[in-house]
Amino acid sequence: MAAARGSAKSAGRAKMQAAIPQLGWADVRPAPIVLVSGSETFLAERAIRRLRDFLKSEDPSLEVNDIAADSYAPGELITVASPSLFGEPRLVRISQVEKCTDQFMVEALRYLESPPEGAYVVFRHGGGVRGKKLLDAIRSGTGGGVEIICAELKRDTEKSEFAAAEFKAAGRRITGSALRALVGAFSDDLAELAAACSQLIADASEEITEQTVAKYYGGRVETNAFEVADSAIAGRYGEALISLRQALDSGADPVPIVAAFAMKIRTMAKVSSARGASSQIAQQFGLAPWQVDRARRDLSGWTDAGLGRVIQMLAETDAGVKGASRDPVFALERLVSVVAARGIDPAA
Repeated sequence: MAAARGSAKSAGRAKMQAAIPQLGWADVRPAPIVLVSGSETFLAERAIRRLRDFLKSEDPSLEVNDIAADSYAPGELITVASPSLFGEPRLVRISQVEKCTDQFMVEALRYLESPPEGAYVVFRHGGGVRGKKLLDAIRSGTGGGVEIICAELKRDTEKSEFAAAEFKAAGRRITGSALRALVGAFSDDLAELAAACSQLIADASEEITEQTVAKYYGGRVETNAFEVADSAIAGRYGEALISLRQALDSGADPVPIVAAFAMKIRTMAKVSSARGASSQIAQQFGLAPWQVDRARRDLSGWTDAGLGRVIQMLAETDAGVKGASRDPVFALERLVSVVAARGIDPAA
């Protein structure tokens, strides 16, 4: 819920003048007009599915129709939204509104003026300027609608809040370290993160710990990558090197391993020069307070010069694993050794 409210809040700042309720995906509710906006497809689909399931539970005779706004046939909307002979409620799901035809725009605006009773029309707009006139009309209150904002969850804090809400809704407990490991393992795909949460909720019988996550998803490249980075940053060179070789032997791509190092080192660099409470620093840099606390712990034994050297080497290693080096594995191993030595290159 927190992630849903956060995404609605962040995406809604630019639309403060809207005359209709603007809600997060988890708060979707029936209305004659439901505008589902934002670029996060997974959340949009989940919101629309929730709305359908709710309406279906209210009346099993619900009639559901789908319209593609980019290939709209004249008269299609009013045909499927008009009352049927037996008066069943109707749900009309309209996709691709951001690519709508001119004919659709004309008829959709006309439809807003007098929506038929018993019809719920969902307009799905993924972003862009096309269809703005229709969006403005809906947000002005024409048609009596609500807007469900499904902004992309970009920050780790938002993804962590989303995953935490999944477990809370299911009444399951997950430790902080397990949550961080899970989000790290599926940080690039919200749908996969949600599926992983669902699997753990269904299969894990006890409190979900970091060991539980490792048991289920230890083979994920991102998890292995962060294990390598964590060991190296802590100065445990031998452990980091073993983890690196295990990751590579299991088919891990060197590129995301370098990315894991980059994310952690850059966070350390930001935090190293910041002063104040963890919450203040977190807000300043778009981090979670626990990330600030973790970075502060990781900084033990590091100098500004060492951080600078590693950041420079990260750029070199990134280029090396993307084709600039004849031996990307050696480039990675060297990075591990330099990080474990707090920025001192043993080969220099």
